Amino acid sequence: MGYGDYLRALLRPLGIYSFQPDSLSGSELDALGLGLDELSRRLAYVERESQLSTAQEEGLDRTEALFARAPVHYSTDLRRQAAAALLRIGGDCFTLSDINAAISGCGIKALAQEKDRFGYIRVIFPDVSGIPDGFPQIQQIILDIIPCHLEVEFYFRYLTWAECEAFGYTWAVIHQRAYTWYQFELAV
Repeated sequence: MGYGDYLRALLRPLGIYSFQPDSLSGSELDALGLGLDELSRRLAYVERESQLSTAQEEGLDRTEALFARAPVHYSTDLRRQAAAALLRIGGDCFTLSDINAAISGCGIKALAQEKDRFGYIRVIFPDVSGIPDGFPQIQQIILDIIPCHLEVEFYFRYLTWAECEAFGYTWAVIHQRAYTWYQFELAV
């Protein structure tokens, strides 16, 4: 039901208007209804794009323009999560949990882990095998977020020989699946 129909239903109890499509009052209500329908459509768009949790196009583009580096674009949902993570960064976000909350602002899930050495952090990408697409951009965003006095190592996940044995891989299985070496090392 459009706004033209809504206006007719609203005015019908008054009984003083003719609501025939070819009448002057009917045409006026149709024109007003079309204008209100367009206004309603535009307001719905503005409402959707003004909230980070529902933004899909312009709202995400404008939010990402606020940052020095835009997150890598994998999907709309990851773009939203990355922008939210970057917006959470404050001047006192130096604890490991704060750093982990912020570094997903690179565009994919990333985790920082403290190692035995003082001032040393390892960054892993738990949902990605190998080097993630767009890594140079991801690396720059993460290095911008992590305090500069910390040494950062990026750790990439590949298939290990122990996992090959656990999965029951044999050379026959590998040849049967026609893996290239690159595909095989990413078959995690």
